[in-house]
Amino acid sequence: MANLFSQIKQWSTRLKGSSSPPRGSSRLSSRRKKPVAFANSHLEQTQSLPLPRLAYKRVRFWLMLLIAAGIAGTSVRLYQIWLDVYETVPDVSKALTFERTGTITLKAGDGQILQKVGPTAQESLTFDEIPNVVAQAFIASEDRRFYEHNGVDYRSIGRAAFANLSSGSVVEGASTITQQLARITFLNLDQSFQRKFKEAILARRLEEKLGKDKVLERYLNLVYLGAGAYGVADAAWIYFGKTVDELSVAEVALIAGMAPAPSVYSPVVNPAAARQQRNQVIRRMEDSGVITSSQAQTARQTEIAIEVQEPKYLYSEFPYFTIYIKKQLAEILTPAELEAGGLVVETSLNTEWQKAAEKTVEEVIEEYGAWQGFEQASLVAIDPKTGEIKAMVGGTDFDDSQFNRVTQAQRQPGSTFKAFVYAGAIATGMSPYKAYADARYVIDGYEPKNYGGGYSGNVDLRRALTSSINIVAVKLLVDVGFDPVIALARRMGIKSDLLPAYSLALGASEVNLLELTSAYGSFAAAGKHVEAHGITRITNSQGDVVYEFNEKPRQAIDADTAAIMTWMLEGVVNGGTGGNAAIPGRQVAGKTGTSEKNRDLWFIGYMPQLVTGVWMGNDDSSPTGGASRTAALAWYRFVDQFVDDLPIEEFPELPRLGGREGSIQAKPVSPGRVIADKPGARNSSESEQRRSEPSTALSNTDYSDSSSDSADTDSAPAPVPRPSTPASDPAPTPAPAPVFSSSPAPAPAPAPAPAPTPVFSSSPAPPPTPAPTAPAPPTPAPIPLPPTAVPPPPAPAPAPAPEPPRPRALEN
Repeated sequence: MANLFSQIKQWSTRLKGSSSPPRGSSRLSSRRKKPVAFANSHLEQTQSLPLPRLAYKRVRFWLMLLIAAGIAGTSVRLYQIWLDVYETVPDVSKALTFERTGTITLKAGDGQILQKVGPTAQESLTFDEIPNVVAQAFIASEDRRFYEHNGVDYRSIGRAAFANLSSGSVVEGASTITQQLARITFLNLDQSFQRKFKEAILARRLEEKLGKDKVLERYLNLVYLGAGAYGVADAAWIYFGKTVDELSVAEVALIAGMAPAPSVYSPVVNPAAARQQRNQVIRRMEDSGVITSSQAQTARQTEIAIEVQEPKYLYSEFPYFTIYIKKQLAEILTPAELEAGGLVVETSLNTEWQKAAEKTVEEVIEEYGAWQGFEQASLVAIDPKTGEIKAMVGGTDFDDSQFNRVTQAQRQPGSTFKAFVYAGAIATGMSPYKAYADARYVIDGYEPKNYGGGYSGNVDLRRALTSSINIVAVKLLVDVGFDPVIALARRMGIKSDLLPAYSLALGASEVNLLELTSAYGSFAAAGKHVEAHGITRITNSQGDVVYEFNEKPRQAIDADTAAIMTWMLEGVVNGGTGGNAAIPGRQVAGKTGTSEKNRDLWFIGYMPQLVTGVWMGNDDSSPTGGASRTAALAWYRFVDQFVDDLPIEEFPELPRLGGREGSIQAKPVSPGRVIADKPGARNSSESEQRRSEPSTALSNTDYSDSSSDSADTDSAPAPVPRPSTPASDPAPTPAPAPVFSSSPAPAPAPAPAPAPTPVFSSSPAPPPTPAPTAPAPPTPAPIPLPPTAVPPPPAPAPAPAPEPPRPRALEN
């Protein structure tokens, strides 16, 4: 348009210039010229007026007429737009109950809504609850004449227009707080005349209908302030962990400064710009008289620490799982897709199993936590065929700690990691009946120790795994090699760093419960692995699928190795350290594990259609007085609540054990120096005698004499009849239980065993404070209770026939 007017002006100037007579002549003489006769015609041509001047007047006339017509047409059109907009303006009272449509809905596997996440305030305030300094900070920053205009500030519009034209860019806005509220509640962000008119009409109606205070209240509860904060209450908590009445002037100014552009002035994304904007708000507050010069100076000099937190009132029935899902969303979708909202996220959670998992964790902590010295427990259940997470409990109390011990806690897995060492050996073609000497073994200065310090003599691999013998696991790792074992664990789902050290065989490298449980799922799924996940599908507001989990299972280990390992791990449950997880009529395989001084108590167990992992311990890694059999008991209690609803499935048949070809190549370690004692009859007998001595779940044996930094210290009771009700106090001397060994061992002459005395951990954690009105826990179903974890009934029925105690295998 500017170019058009410029061309017209130049044209008019040229026409006007050409209408002037030549210098040295006069208009009169020009008009007095005689007629000119042409030889070829009898026409006379006269010149009464100069032609260029006539053309100029005509152009100017038509130009003015054109401009007038344009103004009239534009006015009519704008008036028509105004009428159309005026008739379609919505009822402004809806601003009182407005909620954004861009929410994200999380659903369970059965369609049940778990939570609605997205652009909505988690905490709303009334006008009286909003501190005056907060309200005045936003007025000073966004609308200094808020209490003077009627919704539209025409003076500010003129000032902003002049400033923007003078600078050649947009440097100042003119939208009032009321206009911003109208935009939030009723409008989109398109730059049309219709929207501008509608915004102005809505702003005036909002002030007429609601009044200044209510307009300001709604605005301060709805304005987006970055990091998922909608409203000042959310922002105060998310950025500073405070309520609005606890904010300092500097903090208030920082929050108010983010309103124009949260992504630009975010203290998380752009601290320098946020600080500059904060100081500008402080200056405006000082100019407006909201704060004194001294307060302004102090606020400008204040350094602010930002640590973004979850919204304070983010309600979810299963918060550990829903927060995990939201973190996965950020990895799947772009920020623009998340901000657009209107998404429905379908998850794999089974709400009934989730409730069973939470009930199990609560009961186990209540019954065993205090006197076994552990304060935390976590549990995760996964479908091994699909990788779908069916239940997840990240701790005992989400309100007390939002730390998810399923996904975030890196702990030493103890003997549960031996499964990968043994799987590596089987995958090379080694037979589960291959014998190893369980005797003193020192390699490059590293000397692993068995639980109790004794030795078993020559044992085959299956029995060594069933009894969780540390020395055999280390020897096996040396023969297979670091690289093959680590690579196999990686393929099965372990993502954490694994150090190539001899202690790797005993679980020295830290992992989390989710990846460990997912990796065991490869055994249950015939060697195939699918990434553990909780999101199955995401659709938008139109119902279109924007994401769907479609990862195909990949072969992590060969099917024969998986079947042989499952058979060996069944022996751990049926006659070894995991006896408390046995379910009558069902095939169950799994492995227990404890780290040094029982700091971590594990059981990872599986059936054909479900793999579940349980961890117990303390967040500060302090020793406990418990044992991994308590974790196996928790596994049983969880599965027992719904196992009858599952179809009976069986593990694959055991393949041929002899003459197998390996699927991976061993790369044995070449140590510098090895001291390997040969098992002797006397030594083995004495070792078996020491290992047969009864112990209690409260044993606090000091393993500091072991050179292994991660000496695994599981114990191995056999299943025993479980009482119908939990015992209230631990018995000092529980009776030893029989053990069912997969291979015969030499029967040593039984020696009198000293009666053990229960000893609590040297630094036990204080028991959790019970709820004042907590209902009594339900009576558990009869389950095989560990002999040392729960004492026998005070008046047991007499044994039918006394029998000398048999040697008991110990779990490490």
